[in-house]
Amino acid sequence: MIGRRKLITLLGGAAAAWPLAARAQQPAMPMIGVLSPISDPAARPVIAAFRSALRDLGYIEGRNVSLALRYGDGIPERMPPLARELVALNADVIVAGAQSGALAASAATRTIPIVVVTPEDPVASGLARSIARPGKNVTGTWTFGDDGFVSKRLEFLQLAVPGVTRIGVLINPDDPTDTVQVPSLLAAAKPLGIAIHIFEVRDIAQFDDVAAQIAGADIKALFIGQGPTFYSNRATIASTVIRLRTPAVYFFREFVEAGGLMSYGPNLPDLWRQSARLVAKILKGDNPANLPFELPTRYELIVNVKTAKEIGLRISDSFLLLADEVIE
Repeated sequence: MIGRRKLITLLGGAAAAWPLAARAQQPAMPMIGVLSPISDPAARPVIAAFRSALRDLGYIEGRNVSLALRYGDGIPERMPPLARELVALNADVIVAGAQSGALAASAATRTIPIVVVTPEDPVASGLARSIARPGKNVTGTWTFGDDGFVSKRLEFLQLAVPGVTRIGVLINPDDPTDTVQVPSLLAAAKPLGIAIHIFEVRDIAQFDDVAAQIAGADIKALFIGQGPTFYSNRATIASTVIRLRTPAVYFFREFVEAGGLMSYGPNLPDLWRQSARLVAKILKGDNPANLPFELPTRYELIVNVKTAKEIGLRISDSFLLLADEVIE
């Protein structure tokens, strides 16, 4: 028969051990690796949208999910090693932005689920076997949808700048996010009677030299690449283009908020909200191979009339009526 003092000691020891055993049996908190191609400051609004969407879906950072954030700072060469870091951390799912991030994450793992925001046809780039059933470990959002999107941007530029026939295109030739659009752009420009002159910007430090080339090339308007190099430095890009007094069309509204003339494209925070919904499905057990690639939920035309006045461009009332938002 166990004595009273010994029984109390045994019960006390068991009570202390039970919480430890329970904690040991709890599943590890899932980790979401985030591979952002842009800088930390530039990415904050989209990361905030991503976190907000996760909270709405029941995933609260630090409570039942963790985030491992990596930033490429607009330098495409940084993406592969950052993707490998997230794989080494054993992330449960990786979210990758831009074509550089999508390709880097896909090359780094064939097993960890990946959710991408990519401009290129996922099938053409090898990320998926089909749009409806990707068949691999990658799903996400295809921001272009088809070649007609690039044509639409050119058409809006022609409506804003009537008679424009010579357009300069700024791309980073080392970034697949930019280069993927060039064939579609050249094909779309021909029936519109537009001559395309491509200017390469590998580093934002080169932009003043490129701006001087643009000034001497009789360029009537500009088409700015949407890649991370430009997005991370959008205020510098916009202010330099204003000094050139050259109309320009951009991809994301954030360029126009930074002083750019106009943009036509998807809403970037919305794209990351879509990514959060796909991540939630995967964390609940869905296989990315069976999750169709999605298109953006909306495209928006944003016009900055203050910038138009600064560069001496009169925007017609009929064009402003087409805009989803006019920045005064």
